[in-house]
Amino acid sequence: MKPLHRVVCLALAASIALPLAAQSANEKDLKDIGHRGVGDGINFYSLEKEIALGKSLAQQVEATARIEKDPQVNEYVNRLAQNLVRHSDAKVPFTVRVVESPDVNAAALPGGYFFVNTGLILAADNEAELAGAMAHEIAHVAARHGTRTATKGELINYATLPLIFVGGGIGLAGRSVASIAVPMSFLKFTRGDEKEADYLGLQYMYETGYDPQAFTEMFEKLLSEEKHQPGTIAKAFETHPPTPDRIAASEKEIATLLPARSEYIENTSEFDQIKARLAMLEHKDDTDLKLNGSGRPSLIRPDGSAAETPNAKGKPTLKHRPDGGGGGGL
Repeated sequence: MKPLHRVVCLALAASIALPLAAQSANEKDLKDIGHRGVGDGINFYSLEKEIALGKSLAQQVEATARIEKDPQVNEYVNRLAQNLVRHSDAKVPFTVRVVESPDVNAAALPGGYFFVNTGLILAADNEAELAGAMAHEIAHVAARHGTRTATKGELINYATLPLIFVGGGIGLAGRSVASIAVPMSFLKFTRGDEKEADYLGLQYMYETGYDPQAFTEMFEKLLSEEKHQPGTIAKAFETHPPTPDRIAASEKEIATLLPARSEYIENTSEFDQIKARLAMLEHKDDTDLKLNGSGRPSLIRPDGSAAETPNAKGKPTLKHRPDGGGGGGL
């Protein structure tokens, strides 16, 4: 007969190791975003503890990183992030910071503490590309990947600890869940986590109104960078699925899950202005940045015709593209 503590640990481990499809059966239901149980499952951290953990880690980041102080840049990035969060499954409020770093990256800590590098903003060609990258990170928080990964690690540790009976129930000896400290390495998500973040992030940017094709365009940009500098991108994204696979999976989701729309937001003049401002602040050459001055979103349609210029009333610039944004239905 197996020892009781081993039976309990095996049961817990099995429940956490369920496939993503079994854990998130409702992730295809776009109409119910925010109420789909994304991130549910065994987790040693309550949302309150997760927020406290994220706050503690965020303080460490802010103590060592160079945080962008420009109010215009911060207000724009925060507003963009909060708009995406409103169309996500996240159950925690988000605190957004911009980090002065040339690295094309962003990181969302547990509890909604979100850091966006200036290098990511400068690398994006339009607001939709930036929104796609940010939506991916928001999805990590919505799915609670950080604390769920930590919980799996703790279960492995618990399997080596004796269990004792306390008042007729089962108690853990010599360990307190409340005192668990998670190192920064918890951000190295599994490939399964990254696939889920891609899957959910695409939905979040789509629901916010952005062109989902921009998601794959950012991947293609990373792939091009990898070809020019072999090993650099692969090392930075070693836990991510290979970029060509991510592009193919995202294209499939766009074609089969996201219903086609007549118009999508591709860019805004505000994004161009913020990008130009960052280039100036970081002493970069901004001569290639063109501002349309309308202050309105640029929309694209999937039928494909030439762009129209804004009229005197500052209406959106309409762009047409033959490949479209979404292709299927639910």
